[in-house]
Amino acid sequence: MKAFRFLHAADLHLDTPFSGMSGVPDRLRGLLRESTFAAFDQLIKVAIEEAVDFVVISGDIYDASDSSLRAQLRLREGWDKLGEHGIPVYLIRGNHDPLSSRRLRLALPGHVYEFGSQAESVTAVRRSDGEPVAVLTGVSYPTPAVHDNLALQYRREPGSALYHIGLLHGNVDGQEGHDAYAPCSLRDLQASGYDYWALGHIHKREILCESPWVVYPGNIQGRSLKETGPKGCYLVEVTENGEAELSFRRLDQVLWLESRLTIDGIATEEALKMSLEERLDELREAEPGRITLARLSFIGRGPLHGLLQSGAEVAELLQELRRKEFARFEAAGLGSSDVERLGLGEGIVWLAGFKLETRMELDREGVLAEDSFLGELFRLAKRTSAASEQVEELVDTALASLSDNRQLRRLLQGLNPEAKQELVRRAEELAASMLHEDTPLSSPSPPSLREGGGAS
Repeated sequence: MKAFRFLHAADLHLDTPFSGMSGVPDRLRGLLRESTFAAFDQLIKVAIEEAVDFVVISGDIYDASDSSLRAQLRLREGWDKLGEHGIPVYLIRGNHDPLSSRRLRLALPGHVYEFGSQAESVTAVRRSDGEPVAVLTGVSYPTPAVHDNLALQYRREPGSALYHIGLLHGNVDGQEGHDAYAPCSLRDLQASGYDYWALGHIHKREILCESPWVVYPGNIQGRSLKETGPKGCYLVEVTENGEAELSFRRLDQVLWLESRLTIDGIATEEALKMSLEERLDELREAEPGRITLARLSFIGRGPLHGLLQSGAEVAELLQELRRKEFARFEAAGLGSSDVERLGLGEGIVWLAGFKLETRMELDREGVLAEDSFLGELFRLAKRTSAASEQVEELVDTALASLSDNRQLRRLLQGLNPEAKQELVRRAEELAASMLHEDTPLSSPSPPSLREGGGAS
C-alpha cells in the first residue's frame, strides 16, 4: 500500500443565518454569518498547505435545502482553488442538503465527485504519481429524512488491498441531541471491513473507534452555545502498512464557549465588575484574532447572591460590558468580511449572556440546631436524604403532576438517584431563601442565615 493523506470534514452549514440572537449589533451579526464561509476558506487553505491527496466531506455542506446563490458561489470558488492544485473532493449530501432539494445554479467541476442515492464506490489516487491508494464508498440522502440503516450497503471489495473509506452521514448508536437519521450501530461499521469511517451529522468532534477508525470531525464552525469549543477537520495520514494517524486542524473563526466565575469572597459590585473584566481579558488573550461568544455562569456562595438574583442589576451589567466590547470592535474598524483578519493583538469577547447558579450563604449546622420551622424543615430533609427510597418517593410525588407532558416525562425518567438527591438539596435551599426574603428589612437576619451566592 502506498502512503497518502486526506482531509475529513463534515457539516459545513454554509450561510447559517444565526437567527434568534438578541442584543447583537448588526455589524457583529454580519461577521457571525460570514464565519461559516471563513471556516470553509480555512479548510481549503489547510488542504493546499498540507498537500493532501484528496478531501472528503460527509454531508450538510449547506445549512438549508434552498441554498443561497451566495453559498454556491463561495463553494465553487473553494472548489476551483483546490482544482488549481489538483486536489479532488469526494462528498455526500445529508439531511440539510438532500438530493431532492437540488437547486444548483452552478455545475460541479470535474474534480468534485458527488455520490448518489445508492451506495457506490470510486478509487482515489495519490496525486504525486497517480497510484491508486483508496476505495471510497458513499451514499447521499435522497430526501431530508432517511431512517434506513445505510451502513448495511457498505461492504469491502473482496481481495482489495487498497485502503477503504466509507462516507456516511448518520447517527451511530443513537447519540442524543441529533435526529436519528441513517441510524446504525458501531458493530455495523466494524463488520463492514472498512478501514476508516468518515462520518457526519453529529456536530461534536468524537472518535468512536480506532480499529477501524470511526470518526466524527464535528462541524467546521460552531453556531450557538450548543456547539462550544474549537471546531475544524481531521488530517488523516495513512502509512504504507495501512496505519492511520489523525491530527485535528482548527478552522473556526468564531468560538462559542461556556465559562464559570465564582462569587466566593466577592463582597461588592465593584469587585464583581473587576473580576468579570479580568475573566473577559483572559478569554480575549486566549483567542487572539478570533471572536469569542461566551456565556458566563456565576457560581459559588457570597454576599452578592441576592443582587444577582434580582435580575435588573445583572441586565445592566451585561449591557455595560457589551457596550465596552463593542467600542473595541468599532475601534478595530471591522466589517462583515473581516472575520479572518480581526486586526487585533487580542480577540473580541462578546457576552452571549449570564447564567445564575449561585446559592445562599448558609450555616447548615446552625439551622439544623434552631428551634424553628426552617430548622425542622432541614431536619426532615436530612432524614429523607439518608434513605434513598424516601428520596425516590418524595421526588416522584412532587413531580407527578409534570408527567402528563410527554417531553417533561422523558426528562424525569432520566433522573438518576444523585439527581434526585440534588433536587431535595435545592428545595431545601430554596425554602431557606424564600423564608429569608420574607423577613422584614428592619429585622436582623437569623444568626445562621445570611445572603450569599453559589453554584447549583
